[in-house]
Amino acid sequence: MKKIDLPFASKLTSPNPVSLVCTQKPDGSTNLATVSWWTYLSYNPNMIAYAMAKTSYSGEMVRSNQKVVLTIPGAELADAVMGCGSCSGRDTDKAARFGIELTSIEGTSIQVPLHSRLAIVCRLKEYHQAGDHYLYLCDVEQVYADINEAALFAWNGYSSVAPAVKA
Repeated sequence: MKKIDLPFASKLTSPNPVSLVCTQKPDGSTNLATVSWWTYLSYNPNMIAYAMAKTSYSGEMVRSNQKVVLTIPGAELADAVMGCGSCSGRDTDKAARFGIELTSIEGTSIQVPLHSRLAIVCRLKEYHQAGDHYLYLCDVEQVYADINEAALFAWNGYSSVAPAVKA
């Protein structure tokens, strides 16, 4: 084996999960942020975790509102997912800018992308510093799915997104 850096290691472990974190802005609109790492933590109680940069506007909204919906975007949103990770929701309506149709789901006032494979409605339990990121631990309140949507995954160290296909 030869020594490599962590960004190159992420290329070697592709595909990786990709998600859109949906939060509610003060005006009631939905903000979308691309998150490249999340995981299931517990099934009793139901919990997930994800990491976001400390500077993230969505992170600020989660810490303020204590509510978040983590979605797994469908294949139709591939270009939009990359766009949502390239600008801040602080001064951009990402749904409008990237042509993402939003829909309502029960149990939350936060809208989610229509083309989502999964939507996990959560309440923030706690968050912790993790280097230049915060690690958010969330209690899962409800989960919704559309099994007809093909989930997106990040490839080549998060440089592109596409569905994973079984070989």
